[in-house]
Amino acid sequence: MRIDIQVDARPDRVIERARELAGLGVDGLFTFEGPHDVFVPLAAIAPAVPVDLMTNIAVAFPRSPLHVAHTAYDLQLLSGGRFRLGLGSQIRPHIENRYGAPWSRPAARMGEFVAAVKAILTAWQERTRLDFRGEFTRHTLMPPTFDPGPNPHGVAPVLMGGLGPVMVRTAAQYADGLLVMPFNSDRHFRERTLPAVAQGWERGGRDGSDFAIVPQVMVSMWRTEAERERADAGVRRLIAFYGSTPAYIPVLEVEGRAGLQPRLNELSKRGAVEAMSELIDDALISAIAVRGTPERCAEQIMARYGATAERVCAYFPGYAPPAEQVSDLVAALHRSPRE
Repeated sequence: MRIDIQVDARPDRVIERARELAGLGVDGLFTFEGPHDVFVPLAAIAPAVPVDLMTNIAVAFPRSPLHVAHTAYDLQLLSGGRFRLGLGSQIRPHIENRYGAPWSRPAARMGEFVAAVKAILTAWQERTRLDFRGEFTRHTLMPPTFDPGPNPHGVAPVLMGGLGPVMVRTAAQYADGLLVMPFNSDRHFRERTLPAVAQGWERGGRDGSDFAIVPQVMVSMWRTEAERERADAGVRRLIAFYGSTPAYIPVLEVEGRAGLQPRLNELSKRGAVEAMSELIDDALISAIAVRGTPERCAEQIMARYGATAERVCAYFPGYAPPAEQVSDLVAALHRSPRE
């Protein structure tokens, strides 16, 4: 099992951090839409550190498919073919009130956005006429001045994030892979995610052989009691944050904890962060995250995803595990046989 880890340093420090993580044996690095741009750090890392790179995720709706296609093309060039484009929808309040962009029919928009990006990249790669006509976007003009031509490293894969069945089906129908949300559980993944993936393949006339499932996993990793308390606290806060959002209630439903969502939501509106965390007990942490020593975390990741995934993205929310523990986790995953 290969492992990707978030590189969350500032862009002016990201190369140093990327080299540190690569030295621990990680297979790839990913960025997300946080306090810095999601693409710029990867442009800095790409020519300097020989690992796989991915956006996880870049928010699609405020961007044009053409802008995203150009960026994916250039990062594929800079990395020598090691880039994967991960796209996602975000939720309505952020799209409308943080990005100032329109929101409607998110799954339909995401499917079309992914299809448009892939159509643009394919037209450049195969030197065919660009003629994409969708409901939300149209791309029919590509003069030679603006056409970069075939990428010597091929077309970068386009993956899509999803949690609910409609978005997961859409990803399986249109994208090259699914980024499984970190707010998940083994039961939700098997009972709801995988059936939705199969339905999406059927709708898209696909057999799934060329489709990547890339789980994102919250990790609470420790070797001492003090480390356990710190790691659990970070995971507990993130679970509380996700659990307060109505979009994530299906995971709580599957685990028999749906009643927790409105309580978390009400507390979040009051900014009662500590009170939210106190509602997340150890049983729920263990259902959603993986916990324990690096070796035990690797065992749990393989038990949950070993049969369906070739790589996993690990999150260490709110804490930084010692470098040697990250190295031990990587080594344990590398030597674990897939089912």
